Amino acid sequence: MTEEKIRDLITKAQRPGEIATKWHRLCRGKIQITAKCPINSLEDLSVWYTPGVAAPCREIEKNKERVYELTNKWNTIAVITDGSRVLGLGNIGPEAGLPVMEGKALLFKYLGGVDAVPICLDTDEADDIIRAVKWLQPSFAGINLEDLANPKCFYILDTLRNEMSIPVWHDDQQGTAVVTLAGLINALKVVGKSKKEVGITVIGVGAANVAIARMLIVDGFKPERFILVDSKGILHRNRKDLEISKIKNPYKWEFCEITNQQGKTGGIAEALVGTDVCIALSGSGPGIIRPEWVKTMADNAIIFACANPVPEIWPWEAKEAGAKVVATGRSDFPNQVNNSLAFPAIFRGTLDVQASSLTNEMLLAAAYELARCAEEKGLSEDYIIPSMEEGDVFIREAVAVGLKAIEQGVARNVMSQNQLFRQAKQIIENSRDSIEVLMRSDLIQPVVK
Repeated sequence: MTEEKIRDLITKAQRPGEIATKWHRLCRGKIQITAKCPINSLEDLSVWYTPGVAAPCREIEKNKERVYELTNKWNTIAVITDGSRVLGLGNIGPEAGLPVMEGKALLFKYLGGVDAVPICLDTDEADDIIRAVKWLQPSFAGINLEDLANPKCFYILDTLRNEMSIPVWHDDQQGTAVVTLAGLINALKVVGKSKKEVGITVIGVGAANVAIARMLIVDGFKPERFILVDSKGILHRNRKDLEISKIKNPYKWEFCEITNQQGKTGGIAEALVGTDVCIALSGSGPGIIRPEWVKTMADNAIIFACANPVPEIWPWEAKEAGAKVVATGRSDFPNQVNNSLAFPAIFRGTLDVQASSLTNEMLLAAAYELARCAEEKGLSEDYIIPSMEEGDVFIREAVAVGLKAIEQGVARNVMSQNQLFRQAKQIIENSRDSIEVLMRSDLIQPVVK
């Protein structure tokens, strides 16, 4: 690829950031709350509010589960952060994190028909965050944790999943893991390799890659065939720095004990030798992964270089060095690994059946349905995962998640496959149609590009 083409790609990647502040100022944010009930006159308010509202209140007092029937809780989740690890910006604080949380709420609504409320907490203490989220449980049917620093994000997620009676999910962990697994399932089919035989090198041991490794292992990939690399090198049983800090961060030490059967040491270069798959979510590149290192990988290698805005290695460099399938986090290259393919649909499915939890099996069901959607259209080196423009994907994922919740007995609302499909389709289409109506009537003002 020419230098001019590379400059064009970088300019294209920078463009959204150049106009984002202007657009945000014009719209004064991205989301709002509006009525969903008819109001023909002020008299109707006596039904929707006092004195009429006392009747549904009494019904819920008698049976708390009726809150799902008589309020919007059934379709409402909280998007919660402390602003300690926002996108690639780091610890910028809760106020500065609010635009991202609003953006997440917008994606939930547009892609999944989910009503999401951004909540930025003015604390960075893990136990305080846990306490606050548990206090919010009566108002929400699900919790989306977002942009929490490592390693507390693992503790917060694991604790809340065990102690709450509504689904709790951390998109930086589970969302990335679902989409990565879906892409890897199909990439292995393209190159003709088995998940039980491949060696996998994971570059970066933050929230995303820890969750990816966990999910791959749950799905049957062999932990002893994994090699993880953090900023100080390969994880192994003689990493004294990680053994000393295992009380503070037990997640890394766990991988020291169960991965790297060969006892490899060194850095990224040594970790890639002979490996079949490289999954990288580390620092923005290029140059984190070098072409000469890719040449040492196994034949028909797979590389997921997913740092943003620039991948750890440019896709064409990886291909020229011998990689067969390359995925990134960018939409202007083939095989984009994008969390937005997962979280709106997964929550759509959990909300439609009023699930009490979001299990690993439900996440696997989403990953495999996502993979199936791409496979049915025809896999290739440049197409292993659907794009966000393939709207049927979100409906099918939602149905798969809902059916698995029903199968596992964590669904309050049992529905047939056809019922789940019709409901998810209607809610998602209504959400998009509503935005179009507001735009056509100028209730949502256009912005100038």
